[in-house]
Amino acid sequence: MTYFRHAAMALALLSGTSAASAQAVITTQPVETRTVVTTQPTLVLTPEQRHFIYRDIAREHVAPAPPTVTYTVGTRVPPHVHLYTVPESVAVAVPAVRACRYMMVNGHVVLVDPATSEVVAELD
Repeated sequence: MTYFRHAAMALALLSGTSAASAQAVITTQPVETRTVVTTQPTLVLTPEQRHFIYRDIAREHVAPAPPTVTYTVGTRVPPHVHLYTVPESVAVAVPAVRACRYMMVNGHVVLVDPATSEVVAELD
């Protein structure tokens, strides 16, 4: 049985040599190149929007997240961290943050994209 397996593998290897000797195709037309960005851009907020969001969320008095990790824009939030829904007053005034969730860390408001768990803004 082992002899048959070795013979079959040798036959497969030998039959593959004809495919390796195929001719190469050379294209003379230019190839188009592009840069593809696969990450979401960070949330762009004006200073007035940042102040308004921070002020309204700070009034909510939610439990702060443990400051064991430094959360900066672009980092992922661990799945065990509790994220809160943005208050309706903030979502109406700044529609760009309606889909975001937030947490409080060391007196900072950290806005998170719930789809990717990435920090999109940090407000202090």
